[in-house]
Amino acid sequence: MQADFADHPGSLVTAAEIARLANVTRAAVSNWRKRYPDFPTPTSGTGRTARFALTEVEAWLTQQGKRDGGPSPEVLVWQALRAQYGDELVRALADVAEALATGAAGDLAPGTRARLLDLARESSPAEVIDSLIDRFLASPGRAGSEPMSTPRLVAAVRRFAGPVTGTVFDPACGIGSLLLAFGTAAEISLTGQEVDSAAARLASFRASLCNESDCVIRTGDSLRDDLWPELRADLVVCETPANINDWGRDELLLDQRWEFGVPTKAEFELAWLQHCYAHVAPGGRAILVMPASVAYRKAGRRIRAELVRCGALTQVVALPGGMVASHQQPVHLWFLTRPVNAELLGSHVRMIDLVDEDPDATAGPAPTQVVDVPVIDLLDDEVDLTPARHVMAARTDHLTAYQAAREEVVARMDELRGLLPTVAAGPGSLDGAVIRVADLARAGLVEISGESVAATSDRLDTDFLTGFVRSLANTKRATSGSGTFRVDVRGARIPQMSIADQHAYGAAFRGLDEFERSVAELAQWGRRAAELARDGLTRGSLLPERDDAD
Repeated sequence: MQADFADHPGSLVTAAEIARLANVTRAAVSNWRKRYPDFPTPTSGTGRTARFALTEVEAWLTQQGKRDGGPSPEVLVWQALRAQYGDELVRALADVAEALATGAAGDLAPGTRARLLDLARESSPAEVIDSLIDRFLASPGRAGSEPMSTPRLVAAVRRFAGPVTGTVFDPACGIGSLLLAFGTAAEISLTGQEVDSAAARLASFRASLCNESDCVIRTGDSLRDDLWPELRADLVVCETPANINDWGRDELLLDQRWEFGVPTKAEFELAWLQHCYAHVAPGGRAILVMPASVAYRKAGRRIRAELVRCGALTQVVALPGGMVASHQQPVHLWFLTRPVNAELLGSHVRMIDLVDEDPDATAGPAPTQVVDVPVIDLLDDEVDLTPARHVMAARTDHLTAYQAAREEVVARMDELRGLLPTVAAGPGSLDGAVIRVADLARAGLVEISGESVAATSDRLDTDFLTGFVRSLANTKRATSGSGTFRVDVRGARIPQMSIADQHAYGAAFRGLDEFERSVAELAQWGRRAAELARDGLTRGSLLPERDDAD
Protein backbone atom coordinates (compact mmCIF):
# COMPACT_ATOMS: atom_id res chain seq x y z
CA MET A 1 0.00 0.00 0.00
CA GLN A 2 2.79 2.36 0.88
CA ALA A 3 4.31 1.91 -2.55
CA ASP A 4 1.00 2.77 -4.19
CA PHE A 5 0.99 6.19 -2.50
CA ALA A 6 4.71 6.93 -2.87
CA ASP A 7 4.32 9.09 -5.96
CA HIS A 8 1.39 11.06 -4.52
CA PRO A 9 2.48 12.93 -1.38
CA GLY A 10 -0.82 14.82 -1.32
CA SER A 11 -2.90 11.64 -1.36
CA LEU A 12 -5.89 11.09 0.90
CA VAL A 13 -6.60 7.71 2.48
CA THR A 14 -9.62 6.10 4.11
CA ALA A 15 -9.67 4.27 7.44
CA ALA A 16 -9.65 0.94 5.61
CA GLU A 17 -6.54 2.01 3.67
CA ILE A 18 -4.84 3.11 6.90
CA ALA A 19 -5.58 -0.34 8.32
CA ARG A 20 -3.90 -2.01 5.36
CA LEU A 21 -1.01 0.45 5.53
CA ALA A 22 -0.37 -0.40 9.20
CA ASN A 23 -1.34 -4.06 8.75
CA VAL A 24 -4.04 -3.87 11.40
CA THR A 25 -7.81 -4.18 11.41
CA ARG A 26 -10.12 -1.33 10.55
CA ALA A 27 -11.50 -1.72 14.06
CA ALA A 28 -8.02 -0.93 15.40
CA VAL A 29 -7.95 2.28 13.36
CA SER A 30 -11.37 3.16 14.75
CA ASN A 31 -10.04 2.65 18.27
CA TRP A 32 -6.98 4.82 17.55
CA ARG A 33 -9.26 7.65 16.45
CA LYS A 34 -11.20 7.42 19.73
CA ARG A 35 -8.25 6.76 22.05
CA TYR A 36 -5.59 9.15 20.74
CA PRO A 37 -6.47 12.86 20.63
CA ASP A 38 -3.48 13.53 18.35
CA PHE A 39 -4.68 11.14 15.64
CA PRO A 40 -4.92 13.09 12.34
CA THR A 41 -8.30 14.71 11.75
CA PRO A 42 -10.12 13.99 8.47
CA THR A 43 -9.52 16.47 5.66
CA SER A 44 -12.88 15.56 4.10
CA GLY A 45 -15.93 13.44 4.82
CA THR A 46 -17.22 11.95 8.05
CA GLY A 47 -17.70 8.45 9.42
CA ARG A 48 -16.98 5.75 6.84
CA THR A 49 -16.36 8.36 4.15
CA ALA A 50 -13.69 10.21 6.18
CA ARG A 51 -10.41 10.72 4.33
CA PHE A 52 -7.07 11.58 5.90
CA ALA A 53 -3.86 13.16 4.58
CA LEU A 54 -1.42 10.34 3.91
CA THR A 55 1.63 12.34 5.05
CA GLU A 56 -0.02 13.09 8.42
CA VAL A 57 -1.05 9.45 8.87
CA GLU A 58 2.42 8.12 8.09
CA ALA A 59 4.03 10.60 10.48
CA TRP A 60 1.61 9.62 13.26
CA LEU A 61 2.17 5.89 12.71
CA THR A 62 5.94 6.39 12.89
CA GLN A 63 5.70 8.55 16.00
CA GLN A 64 3.48 6.01 17.79
CA GLY A 65 5.57 3.02 16.68
CA LYS A 66 2.59 1.43 14.93
CA ARG A 67 4.23 0.51 11.66
CA ASP A 68 4.08 -3.02 10.26
CA GLY A 69 4.50 -5.56 13.04
CA GLY A 70 3.62 -8.75 11.17
CA PRO A 71 0.23 -10.16 10.09
CA SER A 72 -2.68 -8.77 12.09
CA PRO A 73 -5.36 -11.06 13.58
CA GLU A 74 -7.78 -9.90 10.85
CA VAL A 75 -5.30 -10.87 8.14
CA LEU A 76 -4.87 -14.29 9.75
CA VAL A 77 -8.66 -14.74 9.86
CA TRP A 78 -8.98 -13.72 6.22
CA GLN A 79 -6.24 -16.09 5.13
CA ALA A 80 -7.89 -18.91 7.06
CA LEU A 81 -11.28 -18.21 5.46
CA ARG A 82 -9.78 -18.25 1.96
CA ALA A 83 -8.01 -21.52 2.70
CA GLN A 84 -11.15 -23.17 4.07
CA TYR A 85 -13.87 -21.81 1.78
CA GLY A 86 -12.00 -21.17 -1.47
CA ASP A 87 -14.22 -19.16 -3.84
CA GLU A 88 -17.30 -19.42 -1.57
CA LEU A 89 -16.34 -16.35 0.39
CA VAL A 90 -19.88 -14.97 0.64
CA ARG A 91 -20.81 -18.19 2.45
CA ALA A 92 -17.69 -17.77 4.60
CA LEU A 93 -18.72 -14.25 5.57
CA ALA A 94 -22.24 -15.46 6.33
CA ASP A 95 -20.80 -18.10 8.68
CA VAL A 96 -18.64 -15.41 10.32
CA ALA A 97 -21.65 -13.12 10.80
CA GLU A 98 -23.68 -16.01 12.24
CA ALA A 99 -20.88 -16.88 14.68
CA LEU A 100 -20.58 -13.26 15.81
CA ALA A 101 -24.36 -12.81 16.12
CA THR A 102 -25.33 -16.11 17.75
CA GLY A 103 -22.12 -17.76 18.91
CA ALA A 104 -22.82 -20.77 16.70
CA ALA A 105 -19.65 -22.43 15.41
CA GLY A 106 -21.15 -23.55 12.11
CA ASP A 107 -18.51 -24.64 9.59
CA LEU A 108 -15.83 -22.30 10.93
CA ALA A 109 -12.57 -23.88 12.04
CA PRO A 110 -12.06 -23.59 15.83
CA GLY A 111 -8.94 -21.45 15.49
CA THR A 112 -10.69 -19.04 13.13
CA ARG A 113 -13.66 -18.73 15.46
CA ALA A 114 -11.39 -18.01 18.42
CA ARG A 115 -9.59 -15.22 16.55
CA LEU A 116 -12.94 -13.75 15.50
CA LEU A 117 -14.12 -13.56 19.09
CA ASP A 118 -10.86 -11.87 20.08
CA LEU A 119 -11.36 -9.29 17.31
CA ALA A 120 -14.95 -8.70 18.39
CA ARG A 121 -13.85 -8.05 21.99
CA GLU A 122 -11.26 -5.56 20.73
CA SER A 123 -13.83 -3.51 18.82
CA SER A 124 -17.34 -4.76 18.02
CA PRO A 125 -18.84 -7.67 16.03
CA ALA A 126 -20.35 -5.26 13.49
CA GLU A 127 -16.97 -3.62 12.84
CA VAL A 128 -15.31 -7.03 12.42
CA ILE A 129 -17.74 -8.20 9.74
CA ASP A 130 -17.62 -4.81 7.99
CA SER A 131 -13.81 -4.97 7.91
CA LEU A 132 -13.86 -8.45 6.39
CA ILE A 133 -16.42 -7.33 3.79
CA ASP A 134 -14.17 -4.37 2.88
CA ARG A 135 -11.28 -6.80 2.50
CA PHE A 136 -13.43 -9.01 0.27
CA LEU A 137 -14.41 -6.06 -1.94
CA ALA A 138 -10.73 -5.16 -2.33
CA SER A 139 -9.73 -8.76 -3.04
CA PRO A 140 -8.13 -9.13 -6.52
CA GLY A 141 -9.52 -12.65 -6.91
CA ARG A 142 -13.15 -11.58 -6.51
CA ALA A 143 -15.37 -12.52 -9.48
CA GLY A 144 -17.16 -9.16 -9.52
CA SER A 145 -20.62 -10.74 -9.81
CA GLU A 146 -21.22 -11.13 -6.07
CA PRO A 147 -24.42 -9.43 -4.81
CA MET A 148 -22.88 -6.57 -2.86
CA SER A 149 -22.85 -2.77 -3.01
CA THR A 150 -19.68 -0.78 -2.45
CA PRO A 151 -19.38 1.75 0.41
CA ARG A 152 -19.03 4.49 -2.21
CA LEU A 153 -22.35 3.59 -3.84
CA VAL A 154 -24.12 3.18 -0.52
CA ALA A 155 -22.93 6.62 0.60
CA ALA A 156 -24.08 8.24 -2.66
CA VAL A 157 -27.55 6.67 -2.54
CA ARG A 158 -27.98 7.52 1.12
CA ARG A 159 -26.91 11.12 0.52
CA PHE A 160 -29.32 11.67 -2.39
CA ALA A 161 -32.19 9.91 -0.61
CA GLY A 162 -32.37 12.57 2.08
CA PRO A 163 -34.64 12.10 5.14
CA VAL A 164 -36.42 8.73 5.21
CA THR A 165 -39.21 7.35 7.38
CA GLY A 166 -41.47 4.32 7.22
CA THR A 167 -40.69 1.12 5.34
CA VAL A 168 -37.57 0.70 3.19
CA PHE A 169 -37.56 -2.24 0.77
CA ASP A 170 -34.74 -3.70 -1.33
CA PRO A 171 -35.86 -6.56 -3.62
CA ALA A 172 -32.27 -7.47 -4.58
CA CYS A 173 -30.57 -6.65 -1.29
CA GLY A 174 -27.49 -8.85 -1.71
CA ILE A 175 -25.49 -8.82 1.52
CA GLY A 176 -27.63 -5.93 2.80
CA SER A 177 -25.23 -2.99 2.54
CA LEU A 178 -27.63 -0.64 0.74
CA LEU A 179 -30.67 -1.65 2.78
CA LEU A 180 -28.91 -1.42 6.15
CA ALA A 181 -27.67 2.10 5.35
CA PHE A 182 -31.24 3.31 6.04
CA GLY A 183 -31.65 1.54 9.37
CA THR A 184 -30.57 4.38 11.60
CA ALA A 185 -33.85 5.43 13.21
CA ALA A 186 -36.57 3.75 15.25
CA GLU A 187 -39.28 4.90 12.82
CA ILE A 188 -37.75 2.90 9.94
CA SER A 189 -38.41 -0.77 9.20
CA LEU A 190 -36.27 -2.69 6.72
CA THR A 191 -37.49 -5.38 4.33
CA GLY A 192 -35.53 -7.26 1.72
CA GLN A 193 -35.38 -10.20 -0.65
CA GLU A 194 -32.34 -11.87 -2.21
CA VAL A 195 -32.04 -14.85 -4.53
CA ASP A 196 -28.57 -15.87 -3.26
CA SER A 197 -29.15 -17.78 0.00
CA ALA A 198 -25.66 -17.15 1.39
CA ALA A 199 -25.96 -13.40 0.71
CA ALA A 200 -29.43 -13.27 2.26
CA ARG A 201 -28.16 -15.09 5.36
CA LEU A 202 -25.21 -12.67 5.63
CA ALA A 203 -27.56 -9.68 5.31
CA SER A 204 -29.85 -11.01 8.04
CA PHE A 205 -27.02 -11.58 10.52
CA ARG A 206 -25.50 -8.19 9.69
CA ALA A 207 -28.85 -6.65 10.62
CA SER A 208 -28.72 -8.49 13.95
CA LEU A 209 -25.17 -7.27 14.59
CA CYS A 210 -26.34 -3.69 13.90
CA ASN A 211 -29.23 -4.16 16.35
CA GLU A 212 -31.76 -3.77 13.56
CA SER A 213 -34.56 -5.75 15.13
CA ASP A 214 -37.16 -4.50 12.62
CA CYS A 215 -35.50 -6.08 9.59
CA VAL A 216 -36.78 -9.09 7.67
CA ILE A 217 -35.01 -10.59 4.64
CA ARG A 218 -36.41 -13.47 2.65
CA THR A 219 -34.67 -15.72 0.13
CA GLY A 220 -36.08 -16.03 -3.38
CA ASP A 221 -36.14 -14.73 -6.96
CA SER A 222 -37.99 -11.41 -6.73
CA LEU A 223 -39.11 -11.33 -10.36
CA ARG A 224 -40.29 -14.95 -10.61
CA ASP A 225 -41.34 -15.43 -6.97
CA ASP A 226 -42.17 -12.17 -5.23
CA LEU A 227 -42.31 -13.02 -1.53
CA TRP A 228 -43.70 -9.58 -0.61
CA PRO A 229 -46.65 -9.25 -3.02
CA GLU A 230 -48.70 -6.98 -0.73
CA LEU A 231 -45.83 -4.76 0.43
CA ARG A 232 -45.98 -1.09 -0.47
CA ALA A 233 -42.92 0.77 0.82
CA ASP A 234 -42.19 4.43 1.47
CA LEU A 235 -38.79 3.96 -0.17
CA VAL A 236 -37.60 1.19 -2.49
CA VAL A 237 -33.86 1.01 -3.15
CA CYS A 238 -32.18 -1.40 -5.53
CA GLU A 239 -28.86 -1.92 -7.24
CA THR A 240 -30.21 -3.79 -10.25
CA PRO A 241 -28.51 -7.19 -10.68
CA ALA A 242 -26.02 -7.42 -13.52
CA ASN A 243 -25.69 -9.81 -16.47
CA ILE A 244 -28.98 -11.66 -16.21
CA ASN A 245 -29.42 -13.96 -19.21
CA ASP A 246 -33.01 -14.99 -18.46
CA TRP A 247 -35.18 -12.96 -16.12
CA GLY A 248 -38.34 -14.95 -16.94
CA ARG A 249 -39.92 -12.75 -19.60
CA ASP A 250 -41.84 -15.53 -21.33
CA GLU A 251 -43.48 -16.77 -18.13
CA LEU A 252 -44.13 -13.23 -16.86
CA LEU A 253 -45.46 -11.79 -20.11
CA LEU A 254 -48.92 -10.99 -18.67
CA ASP A 255 -47.68 -9.89 -15.24
CA GLN A 256 -49.46 -6.84 -13.84
CA ARG A 257 -46.18 -5.23 -12.79
CA TRP A 258 -45.45 -4.05 -16.35
CA GLU A 259 -47.17 -0.71 -15.83
CA PHE A 260 -45.03 1.04 -18.45
CA GLY A 261 -44.75 -1.80 -20.97
CA VAL A 262 -43.32 -5.32 -21.20
CA PRO A 263 -39.51 -5.13 -21.26
CA THR A 264 -37.61 -7.00 -23.93
CA LYS A 265 -35.51 -9.97 -22.87
CA ALA A 266 -32.36 -7.81 -23.02
CA GLU A 267 -33.85 -4.96 -20.97
CA PHE A 268 -33.89 -6.80 -17.66
CA GLU A 269 -33.01 -3.60 -15.78
CA LEU A 270 -36.37 -2.13 -16.83
CA ALA A 271 -38.06 -5.26 -15.51
CA TRP A 272 -36.40 -4.67 -12.14
CA LEU A 273 -37.38 -1.00 -12.30
CA GLN A 274 -41.06 -1.84 -12.77
CA HIS A 275 -40.93 -4.51 -10.07
CA CYS A 276 -39.54 -1.88 -7.68
CA TYR A 277 -42.15 0.67 -8.74
CA ALA A 278 -44.94 -1.87 -8.13
CA HIS A 279 -43.85 -1.92 -4.46
CA VAL A 280 -43.87 1.90 -4.03
CA ALA A 281 -46.68 3.21 -1.88
CA PRO A 282 -48.67 6.26 -3.04
CA GLY A 283 -46.47 9.25 -2.31
CA GLY A 284 -43.46 6.96 -1.92
CA ARG A 285 -40.20 6.87 -3.84
CA ALA A 286 -37.79 4.46 -5.53
CA ILE A 287 -34.07 4.89 -6.14
CA LEU A 288 -32.46 2.47 -8.56
CA VAL A 289 -28.83 2.02 -9.56
CA MET A 290 -28.83 1.53 -13.34
CA PRO A 291 -26.15 1.00 -15.99
CA ALA A 292 -25.63 4.17 -18.02
CA SER A 293 -26.69 2.41 -21.24
CA VAL A 294 -30.26 1.95 -20.00
CA ALA A 295 -30.72 5.71 -20.47
CA TYR A 296 -30.33 5.52 -24.25
CA ARG A 297 -30.68 1.93 -25.53
CA LYS A 298 -33.18 1.77 -28.39
CA ALA A 299 -34.99 -1.29 -27.03
CA GLY A 300 -36.06 0.58 -23.89
CA ARG A 301 -37.19 3.80 -25.57
CA ARG A 302 -40.93 3.12 -25.26
CA ILE A 303 -40.76 2.32 -21.53
CA ARG A 304 -38.55 5.36 -20.88
CA ALA A 305 -41.08 7.52 -22.70
CA GLU A 306 -43.92 6.21 -20.51
CA LEU A 307 -41.91 6.82 -17.34
CA VAL A 308 -41.34 10.42 -18.40
CA ARG A 309 -44.82 11.00 -19.79
CA CYS A 310 -46.68 9.91 -16.66
CA GLY A 311 -44.38 11.86 -14.33
CA ALA A 312 -43.01 8.81 -12.50
CA LEU A 313 -39.36 9.64 -13.31
CA THR A 314 -38.29 12.73 -11.38
CA GLN A 315 -34.48 12.72 -11.45
CA VAL A 316 -31.47 11.01 -13.04
CA VAL A 317 -28.00 11.34 -11.47
CA ALA A 318 -24.89 10.24 -13.37
CA LEU A 319 -22.25 9.00 -10.91
CA PRO A 320 -18.52 8.67 -11.67
CA GLY A 321 -16.83 5.38 -12.46
CA GLY A 322 -15.65 3.12 -9.66
CA MET A 323 -18.93 3.19 -7.75
CA VAL A 324 -20.01 -0.44 -8.21
CA ALA A 325 -18.29 -3.74 -7.49
CA SER A 326 -18.78 -5.40 -10.89
CA HIS A 327 -17.09 -2.81 -13.16
CA GLN A 328 -15.43 0.61 -13.28
CA GLN A 329 -17.90 2.36 -15.63
CA PRO A 330 -20.17 5.25 -14.57
CA VAL A 331 -23.67 4.33 -13.38
CA HIS A 332 -26.90 6.29 -12.99
CA LEU A 333 -29.34 6.73 -10.15
CA TRP A 334 -32.96 6.83 -11.31
CA PHE A 335 -35.47 8.45 -8.95
CA LEU A 336 -39.14 7.50 -9.25
CA THR A 337 -42.18 8.76 -7.38
CA ARG A 338 -45.67 7.28 -7.27
CA PRO A 339 -48.26 10.08 -7.27
CA VAL A 340 -51.00 10.29 -4.68
CA ASN A 341 -54.48 9.84 -6.16
CA ALA A 342 -52.89 9.48 -9.62
CA GLU A 343 -52.32 13.22 -10.01
CA LEU A 344 -49.62 14.26 -12.45
CA LEU A 345 -46.26 15.14 -10.99
CA GLY A 346 -43.83 17.83 -12.12
CA SER A 347 -43.41 18.93 -15.70
CA HIS A 348 -39.60 18.58 -15.55
CA VAL A 349 -37.03 15.85 -14.93
CA ARG A 350 -33.94 16.93 -13.01
CA MET A 351 -30.63 15.86 -14.58
CA ILE A 352 -27.40 15.87 -12.52
CA ASP A 353 -24.05 15.04 -14.10
CA LEU A 354 -21.32 14.01 -11.63
CA VAL A 355 -19.36 11.74 -13.98
CA ASP A 356 -16.19 13.81 -13.72
CA GLU A 357 -16.29 14.05 -9.92
CA ASP A 358 -14.14 12.15 -7.43
CA PRO A 359 -16.11 8.98 -6.54
CA ASP A 360 -15.36 9.65 -2.86
CA ALA A 361 -16.63 13.24 -2.98
CA THR A 362 -19.34 14.08 -0.48
CA ALA A 363 -20.25 17.60 -1.58
CA GLY A 364 -23.50 18.22 -3.40
CA PRO A 365 -23.64 19.02 -7.12
CA ALA A 366 -22.66 22.48 -8.32
CA PRO A 367 -25.32 24.58 -10.09
CA THR A 368 -23.54 24.01 -13.41
CA GLN A 369 -24.01 20.24 -12.97
CA VAL A 370 -27.79 20.43 -12.62
CA VAL A 371 -30.54 21.18 -15.12
CA ASP A 372 -34.32 20.74 -15.02
CA VAL A 373 -35.37 19.44 -18.42
CA PRO A 374 -38.98 19.93 -19.57
CA VAL A 375 -40.77 16.65 -20.17
CA ILE A 376 -41.65 17.70 -23.71
CA ASP A 377 -37.94 18.03 -24.54
CA LEU A 378 -37.28 14.45 -23.46
CA LEU A 379 -40.10 12.91 -25.50
CA ASP A 380 -38.31 12.88 -28.84
CA ASP A 381 -37.41 9.93 -31.07
CA GLU A 382 -34.61 8.80 -28.74
CA VAL A 383 -35.85 9.62 -25.21
CA ASP A 384 -32.22 9.83 -24.15
CA LEU A 385 -32.05 10.24 -20.37
CA THR A 386 -28.26 10.64 -20.16
CA PRO A 387 -27.65 13.61 -17.82
CA ALA A 388 -24.46 14.76 -19.58
CA ARG A 389 -26.37 15.36 -22.80
CA HIS A 390 -28.85 17.71 -21.18
CA VAL A 391 -26.51 19.40 -18.71
CA MET A 392 -24.07 20.22 -21.51
CA ALA A 393 -26.86 21.62 -23.67
CA ALA A 394 -28.04 23.82 -20.82
CA ARG A 395 -24.54 25.25 -20.33
CA THR A 396 -24.41 26.44 -23.94
CA ASP A 397 -24.65 30.19 -24.50
CA HIS A 398 -26.77 29.78 -27.61
CA LEU A 399 -26.64 33.42 -28.70
CA THR A 400 -22.85 33.72 -28.47
CA ALA A 401 -22.25 30.30 -30.03
CA TYR A 402 -24.74 30.94 -32.84
CA GLN A 403 -23.31 34.37 -33.66
CA ALA A 404 -19.79 32.87 -33.81
CA ALA A 405 -20.95 30.05 -36.08
CA ARG A 406 -22.85 32.48 -38.32
CA GLU A 407 -19.77 34.67 -38.66
CA GLU A 408 -17.74 31.64 -39.70
CA VAL A 409 -20.36 30.78 -42.34
CA VAL A 410 -20.30 34.31 -43.75
CA ALA A 411 -16.48 34.35 -43.74
CA ARG A 412 -16.31 31.04 -45.61
CA MET A 413 -18.83 32.26 -48.19
CA ASP A 414 -16.80 35.42 -48.80
CA GLU A 415 -13.64 33.32 -49.06
CA LEU A 416 -15.17 30.97 -51.62
CA ARG A 417 -15.68 33.79 -54.12
CA GLY A 418 -11.95 34.26 -54.52
CA LEU A 419 -10.89 30.62 -54.50
CA LEU A 420 -12.37 29.28 -57.74
CA PRO A 421 -9.72 29.89 -60.44
CA THR A 422 -10.47 31.95 -63.54
CA VAL A 423 -10.20 29.73 -66.65
CA ALA A 424 -10.55 30.21 -70.43
CA ALA A 425 -11.83 27.96 -73.20
CA GLY A 426 -9.40 25.18 -74.14
CA PRO A 427 -8.76 23.22 -77.34
CA GLY A 428 -11.12 20.41 -76.29
CA SER A 429 -8.43 17.81 -75.59
CA LEU A 430 -4.77 17.48 -74.68
CA ASP A 431 -3.48 15.43 -77.59
CA GLY A 432 0.21 15.90 -76.94
CA ALA A 433 2.66 13.31 -75.70
CA VAL A 434 2.05 11.75 -72.28
CA ILE A 435 4.30 9.93 -69.85
CA ARG A 436 3.45 7.49 -67.07
CA VAL A 437 4.25 8.30 -63.47
CA ALA A 438 6.10 4.98 -63.25
CA ASP A 439 8.52 6.15 -65.95
CA LEU A 440 9.08 9.45 -64.13
CA ALA A 441 9.81 7.50 -60.94
CA ARG A 442 12.36 5.25 -62.69
CA ALA A 443 14.08 8.34 -64.04
CA GLY A 444 14.30 9.75 -60.50
CA LEU A 445 12.14 12.75 -61.34
CA VAL A 446 9.36 12.01 -58.83
CA GLU A 447 8.84 10.27 -55.51
CA ILE A 448 5.75 8.15 -54.89
CA SER A 449 4.28 7.77 -51.41
CA GLY A 450 0.99 5.92 -51.32
CA GLU A 451 -1.46 7.93 -53.39
CA SER A 452 0.70 11.05 -53.64
CA VAL A 453 3.37 12.07 -56.12
CA ALA A 454 6.02 14.74 -55.46
CA ALA A 455 8.44 16.23 -57.97
CA THR A 456 12.15 15.89 -57.22
CA SER A 457 13.26 17.96 -60.24
CA ASP A 458 12.81 21.63 -61.10
CA ARG A 459 11.52 20.43 -64.48
CA LEU A 460 8.26 19.28 -62.87
CA ASP A 461 5.58 21.03 -60.78
CA THR A 462 4.17 18.93 -57.89
CA ASP A 463 0.70 20.54 -57.95
CA PHE A 464 0.53 19.97 -61.70
CA LEU A 465 1.37 16.28 -61.20
CA THR A 466 -1.15 15.88 -58.36
CA GLY A 467 -3.94 17.50 -60.34
CA PHE A 468 -3.53 15.19 -63.33
CA VAL A 469 -3.08 12.08 -61.18
CA ARG A 470 -6.53 12.84 -59.73
CA SER A 471 -8.11 13.39 -63.18
CA LEU A 472 -11.19 11.40 -64.13
CA ALA A 473 -9.31 9.50 -66.83
CA ASN A 474 -6.60 8.35 -64.43
CA THR A 475 -9.16 7.50 -61.77
CA LYS A 476 -10.91 5.21 -64.24
CA ARG A 477 -7.62 3.50 -65.02
CA ALA A 478 -7.27 2.70 -61.31
CA THR A 479 -10.65 0.91 -61.32
CA SER A 480 -10.89 -2.75 -62.33
CA GLY A 481 -13.62 -4.21 -64.52
CA SER A 482 -15.36 -5.55 -61.41
CA GLY A 483 -15.57 -2.05 -59.97
CA THR A 484 -12.77 -2.56 -57.46
CA PHE A 485 -10.72 0.58 -56.92
CA ARG A 486 -6.96 0.07 -56.89
CA VAL A 487 -4.92 2.96 -55.58
CA ASP A 488 -1.83 2.80 -57.82
CA VAL A 489 -0.65 6.14 -59.14
CA ARG A 490 2.17 4.53 -61.14
CA GLY A 491 -0.16 3.91 -64.09
CA ALA A 492 -1.39 7.52 -64.20
CA ARG A 493 -0.53 9.38 -67.40
CA ILE A 494 0.77 12.94 -67.32
CA PRO A 495 0.82 15.29 -70.36
CA GLN A 496 4.20 16.71 -71.27
CA MET A 497 4.25 20.50 -70.99
CA SER A 498 6.68 23.32 -70.48
CA ILE A 499 7.44 24.23 -66.89
CA ALA A 500 5.61 27.54 -67.34
CA ASP A 501 2.43 25.75 -68.41
CA GLN A 502 2.87 23.29 -65.54
CA HIS A 503 3.00 26.20 -63.06
CA ALA A 504 -0.22 27.62 -64.53
CA TYR A 505 -2.04 24.31 -64.20
CA GLY A 506 -0.57 23.80 -60.73
CA ALA A 507 -1.91 27.15 -59.53
CA ALA A 508 -5.39 26.28 -60.85
CA PHE A 509 -5.32 22.88 -59.11
CA ARG A 510 -4.21 24.50 -55.82
CA GLY A 511 -7.13 26.88 -56.04
CA LEU A 512 -9.55 24.02 -56.57
CA ASP A 513 -8.12 22.14 -53.56
CA GLU A 514 -8.52 25.21 -51.37
CA PHE A 515 -12.05 25.68 -52.68
CA GLU A 516 -13.00 22.09 -51.78
CA ARG A 517 -11.54 22.42 -48.30
CA SER A 518 -13.41 25.66 -47.72
CA VAL A 519 -16.67 24.15 -48.97
CA ALA A 520 -16.27 21.27 -46.48
CA GLU A 521 -15.63 23.71 -43.63
CA LEU A 522 -18.62 25.80 -44.73
CA ALA A 523 -20.81 22.71 -44.55
CA GLN A 524 -19.59 21.94 -41.03
CA TRP A 525 -20.12 25.47 -39.77
CA GLY A 526 -23.48 25.60 -41.53
CA ARG A 527 -24.67 22.50 -39.73
CA ARG A 528 -23.37 23.87 -36.43
CA ALA A 529 -25.16 27.20 -36.92
CA ALA A 530 -28.42 25.47 -37.86
CA GLU A 531 -28.26 23.11 -34.86
CA LEU A 532 -27.57 25.96 -32.43
CA ALA A 533 -30.34 28.12 -33.86
CA ARG A 534 -32.90 25.32 -33.83
CA ASP A 535 -31.98 24.22 -30.30
CA GLY A 536 -31.92 27.77 -28.97
CA LEU A 537 -35.27 28.67 -30.56
CA THR A 538 -36.99 25.57 -29.21
CA ARG A 539 -35.46 25.97 -25.72
CA GLY A 540 -36.41 29.63 -25.49
CA SER A 541 -32.85 30.93 -25.26
CA LEU A 542 -33.15 32.53 -28.74
CA LEU A 543 -35.94 34.55 -30.32
CA PRO A 544 -36.59 35.05 -34.04
CA GLU A 545 -36.43 38.59 -35.41
CA ARG A 546 -39.82 40.08 -36.17
CA ASP A 547 -40.67 42.40 -38.98
CA ASP A 548 -41.94 45.62 -37.37
CA ALA A 549 -44.38 45.95 -40.24
CA ASP A 550 -46.10 42.77 -39.05
